[in-house]
Amino acid sequence: MPTIDLKYGHTSIPIEYDAARFDILTTAAEPPPLTDAEINARLDAPIDTPVIEDIVAPGETVLIVVPDATRRTAAGQIVNLLVRRLIANGSAPHEINIIFATGIHRRVTEAEKEAILTPFIAQRIKTLDHDPRDLAQIIRLGETSQGIPIELNRALTMYDRVILVGGVSFHYFAGFTGGRKLICPGLASTRTVSGTHKLAFDCTTLDRRDGVGTGMLDRNAVHEAFMEAVATINPAFAINTITNEAGEATDIFCGDWVTSHLAACDAYAAGHTVRIAERRNVVIASCGGYPHDINLIQAHKTLEAASHACNEGGTIILIAECSDGLGREDFLDWFSAPNSRELATRLCEKYQVNGQTAWSLLQKAERFDIKIVTSLDAEQTQKMRLAKVDTSSIKAVIAKHLSTGNSSNCHIIPNGAKLSTIID
Repeated sequence: MPTIDLKYGHTSIPIEYDAARFDILTTAAEPPPLTDAEINARLDAPIDTPVIEDIVAPGETVLIVVPDATRRTAAGQIVNLLVRRLIANGSAPHEINIIFATGIHRRVTEAEKEAILTPFIAQRIKTLDHDPRDLAQIIRLGETSQGIPIELNRALTMYDRVILVGGVSFHYFAGFTGGRKLICPGLASTRTVSGTHKLAFDCTTLDRRDGVGTGMLDRNAVHEAFMEAVATINPAFAINTITNEAGEATDIFCGDWVTSHLAACDAYAAGHTVRIAERRNVVIASCGGYPHDINLIQAHKTLEAASHACNEGGTIILIAECSDGLGREDFLDWFSAPNSRELATRLCEKYQVNGQTAWSLLQKAERFDIKIVTSLDAEQTQKMRLAKVDTSSIKAVIAKHLSTGNSSNCHIIPNGAKLSTIID
């Protein structure tokens, strides 16, 4: 039988499968990564703005916003080229700073800074860390139409020009990553992060709000709140990348922070949406390796994708190393609730961002038989209603399914973090 290597952290797990019974859900062959010359050509033709050299004058200060270690966006290559262009245009290195959009994630380590930016940039350009709980870092800039306070990192107001550098992929309730998300929630206070994220949940129905979901921006309340928050800063320029599995840029859309992001989202959806004829009883899904499976909160995005390809009551095998653990120390506390409805009630009584992820995960655990290949402790997975298994158990699950005479075929998703499935 043929074998497919499914990524697991920095390694991979080989899975044998019956080609007659399994479909590999993947996108078309990825284009080659862009060269420096090709990226510069895109920067020379931005969407709805002048070129960066006409936006940033010599002597003006520049703040470049980049993602944290949970994303692969080719930021190193992009920022290298961007900094070189700024310096060639008259900017001094000390006038350029970089800030990591960590949101409520942990701080970026020194090693991760070099991995994100390249050692060349990390050692020459000053970097800043965001702490959403440090009130000295936060400034209030108003509130959204929903009455959510807009509290952002003060640094965003202290530079002449703000430039966003991020990647676009699917997000299970914000629609897409990238663009506005670099500032809100990336550089927002915990109160603003919580307030905007709560819009994804309907406390009347105890379910996800209508209009909120993967690949959805129109009438998405979360996206609209992000946009209102970022409009108070009005970034001068944005660079949105689409990357391959190695994290290399295969396309970029730059210019106006609104329209360039929308163009990137349209292109990403066109290239990463897989149409399937039916759901299947067994779905094996890898997150695509590190950093998509750096922790369980990130790995949940792949579980979301897998759930749309699996029959109700079917089996999902999630391959997610989670070398960084759960993603939040208090994440496991939510699973003391006896069921997802009770968890939803508690969430509405005292909302926390990761409580919504816990609710989404528990709801799936109630709908599917979820098995997980992971470095997490079995006690942790058991509390979350996930069954920890090893690679040999994957073979047993497949064999058991095929031996029952079940006529339904199965799906394999090699890179669930970057994929959306639609029933055709």
